[in-house]
Amino acid sequence: MSDYSRPRFESAKSGLASLLSGALASLLTMLAIVGVMWAVEIFDYLTPGTPDLAYGIRGWDPQGLIGIFTAPFLHGGFGHLMANSLPLLVLGFLAGLRGIGKFLAASLLIIVIGGIGTWFASGPGTVTVGASGLVFGYFGYVVARGLFDRRALDIVIGIGVVIAYWSILAGVLPSDPYISWQGHLFGLIGGLVAAWILRRPAGAIR
Repeated sequence: MSDYSRPRFESAKSGLASLLSGALASLLTMLAIVGVMWAVEIFDYLTPGTPDLAYGIRGWDPQGLIGIFTAPFLHGGFGHLMANSLPLLVLGFLAGLRGIGKFLAASLLIIVIGGIGTWFASGPGTVTVGASGLVFGYFGYVVARGLFDRRALDIVIGIGVVIAYWSILAGVLPSDPYISWQGHLFGLIGGLVAAWILRRPAGAIR
C-alpha cells in the first residue's frame, strides 16, 4: 500500500468505526428514552390521578409551561404511546448517528421550540401530551441535516426518510380536534432549526 493511499484508508476505517460506535450509542439511547415513556405510562395506568393534566402543555397557562419538558414523556393511553414508539425509535436512532452530544442538543431544541410554539398556538387551557412533536422534529432534523451538511450518507438517509415517512406531513394540518397539529408543526420547525444550528462547519472534511 502506497504512502498516499494509507492515510485515506486509515481515515475511512476510523470513520466507519466512529459511525458504528455512534449507531450503537444512538440505539441504546433511544431504547432508554422509549423505555422511560413506557414506564411512565404503566405507572400512570396503575396509579390514581391524571398526570397528563398536571404535566402536559396547557395553552396560554403560565403553569402549563412546565409541560414543555414533561409532555413528550406522557401519553393519552397505550394506543397513543404505541403509535409513537416505532417512528420515534427509527427517526431518533437516525438522528443520533452523528453523536449523542449533537443528538441531545437537537432534542432539546426540538422540545423547547416545539413546546413553546404549541403553548402559544393551542387554545387557552388545551392540554397537549405525547412524543409526536419529537417524531416530527427528528424527521425534520434528519432530512435537513442531509441538506445542510451535504454528507453522502446523510443525504441518502434523508431521502430514505422522506420516502418512508412523507405521509406524516399531513399531520401538520388541522384535521382532528383530538390531535395536536400545533405540536407536529412546531416540532418539525424545531427539527429544521436544530439541523441549521448544529450543521457542520463549512470546509469540514467529514
